[in-house]
Amino acid sequence: MKCMNYATLGIVVTLACSFVGATASLGGAADDPRWLTLQGGDGPGRGKQIVLVSGDEEYRSEELIPQLAKILAKHHGFRCTVLFAINRDSHEIDPQTLDNIPGLEALDTADMMIIFTRFRQLPDDQMKHIVDFVNSGKPMLGLRTATHAFNYKSNDSPFAKYSFQSRDWPGGFGRQVLGETWISHHGHHQRESTRGRIAETAKDHPIARGLDDIWGPSDVYGLTQLQGDCTPIVEGVVLKGMHPGDEPNTEKTVLPIAWTKTFTGSSGKAARVFTTTMGHGGDLQSEGVRRMLVNATYWCLGMEDKIPARATVDLVGEYDPNPIGVGGHKKGLKPADHADSE
Repeated sequence: MKCMNYATLGIVVTLACSFVGATASLGGAADDPRWLTLQGGDGPGRGKQIVLVSGDEEYRSEELIPQLAKILAKHHGFRCTVLFAINRDSHEIDPQTLDNIPGLEALDTADMMIIFTRFRQLPDDQMKHIVDFVNSGKPMLGLRTATHAFNYKSNDSPFAKYSFQSRDWPGGFGRQVLGETWISHHGHHQRESTRGRIAETAKDHPIARGLDDIWGPSDVYGLTQLQGDCTPIVEGVVLKGMHPGDEPNTEKTVLPIAWTKTFTGSSGKAARVFTTTMGHGGDLQSEGVRRMLVNATYWCLGMEDKIPARATVDLVGEYDPNPIGVGGHKKGLKPADHADSE
């Protein structure tokens, strides 16, 4: 499909044995306290492994990503490994640690990667696992700041081209792999929320199955040109306020907030890719947003025939994310603290 142009507009846990049993309802396995593994139950996803990578300072990916993993594991059977930015001294989850996400070697055997990072500058031995996965032809799903997932400040790194402002690989990982890099806030940040509507050309797409009432407090991101074979699935209407019933801001253009594409890396195999610029921690409190992400996961894995008429997306356990903002994450938590169950 020809690219579309847009004006720039603005559970169980893999832990030390002492933690095993914290999530007995989802099954258990002792492994490493630096990450979380949810074994998954019965469901179409049984036998598939998804690695979910969190690490952004602003939008509470460290809370959204483990909740998404619980939904995928409990309701759909996927085995999910959740990775976090970890402070090397305290061993706590610390989104402001930009250069440490332990456990990325799990990508070597994963069937899919879900990534929600922002401005990371990972050491070579960690970044290599991401790059190898990107080139493997296996599917990927990126949320919000994944469009600007990496920011290497020196060209000395062999992975500098993945930076969001890369000139060697224009737009870096975001534009080349996901379809777009960071451009701007189109909706007014923290003053104008987003109402999602299915793109006219995507009404029969498997990801759109059962989708309705898509809303979130995130603002619509600006776009220039979606790259490659991008196909918009959901468009974002800018609302004049931060409530689902607020009126649309008709002075602001409706822009895609979720799309599919493919990416072919060095393996020569084309990977299915889904990207959404939604991902504010509060967005996952919307059933419509959760269902979009679950449906997209099935599609990415080539399992669109398994997407039910209305996928189960109930929250698992407590989900009460902190307000967004740099430095506003819950302090003192370790991966084990996300291992609660219903």
